[in-house]
Amino acid sequence: MRISQKHLLARKKQTTVAALGVTFGIGTFIILVSFMTGLNGLLDGLILNRTPHIHLFNEIRPSEHQPVDLADEYKEGINVVHSIKPKQSLKRVHNALPIINYLEELPEVKGVTPQVMAQVFYISGSIELNGVVYGVNILDEERLFNMSDYIVEGSARALENDQNGILLGAGIASKMSAKLGDKIQISTVGGGIFPLQIVGIYQSGLAEIDDKQSYVNLVTAQRILGESRNYITDINVKLYDIENAPPMAVRLQRQFNIRAVDIKSANAQFETGTSIRNLITYAVSITLLVVAGFGIYNILNMVIYEKMNDIAILKATGFSGRDVKWIFILQALVIGFVGGVIGLVAGYFFSVLIDHSPFETDALPTIKTFPVNFNPLYYVIGMVFAMVSTFFAGYLPALRAEKIDPVEILRGQ
Repeated sequence: MRISQKHLLARKKQTTVAALGVTFGIGTFIILVSFMTGLNGLLDGLILNRTPHIHLFNEIRPSEHQPVDLADEYKEGINVVHSIKPKQSLKRVHNALPIINYLEELPEVKGVTPQVMAQVFYISGSIELNGVVYGVNILDEERLFNMSDYIVEGSARALENDQNGILLGAGIASKMSAKLGDKIQISTVGGGIFPLQIVGIYQSGLAEIDDKQSYVNLVTAQRILGESRNYITDINVKLYDIENAPPMAVRLQRQFNIRAVDIKSANAQFETGTSIRNLITYAVSITLLVVAGFGIYNILNMVIYEKMNDIAILKATGFSGRDVKWIFILQALVIGFVGGVIGLVAGYFFSVLIDHSPFETDALPTIKTFPVNFNPLYYVIGMVFAMVSTFFAGYLPALRAEKIDPVEILRGQ
């Protein structure tokens, strides 16, 4: 260890350059992976936080079995029926309340929220906009789907306490020049008109949602549609483990004979984009660490070339090839450890700077700074990779030092 220390201190410039290579690689890795995964988390949250893990609803579609299939004379033939129309049926989920009670008892279920969807027109003066109003239990939505993160004015509590209130989408409020406390009218396709007061404005960051969608209390939506309190059009389920969603959706669809869509099926394209972004992030980060390892390899190669005489003398005085090999491996590990620790500190420092840098956009009003993910696992990975890469970067030149013949070196002198 003392000999390794002497070699490192004798060539301070080379040692510093090698350590800085590791520092740059580890620091850049921490900054890049923290920022990119934080950004991915933000983008995922825009979709996944607002999307139930399983969505249950009554899908109105044409029957798969037509009357012609029941006729004996056509049973053996291929029957083609054009312009099939679905039969008249309600959009509500049959036996919704017992289904909700059943789901709430399942151990893998975190929470269940009922919804009532109503197609409406928003009316303010001469302005009429078509859209959708969802009747919800707003406090459950806040608990399970982080609704408060998207409310820019007012609060979820205000809607809970006002059955004549509405949580209006920011796009609708902008088009209608409406603000908190104003009153607007809701018109249903049946012609009924209901006055509601704006108790909050929310902005999800997705324009196609903010321009059409609003929220009211569950009983308010039922009253708007003229339905009873057991009228439920959608059931949203949040699980403790998202991976359980696909098989559970299949099981619920068969069990209750209703349509069940899991989050992975509903957002397959989005998840593919997230996977590709993560792959690029890790590929670039690992490349930086590998480049730093090659820098250490080159520097130790030069050190061994310059230390031929020292190596020969060490072997001539009784040091074995294995001892000489570990002298240079220890040098590499010391460089990796020092450079790695400084890289972690530098990476954390710059990550904090990024985390406190202003980031303001009209699409995401609740986001004030750049998103950064301070996952301790990334720091552990960075340090482990620094030690492993520097070990192998030092091991290959050390093998060369181990095989040096001291007689040949000293004879040349």
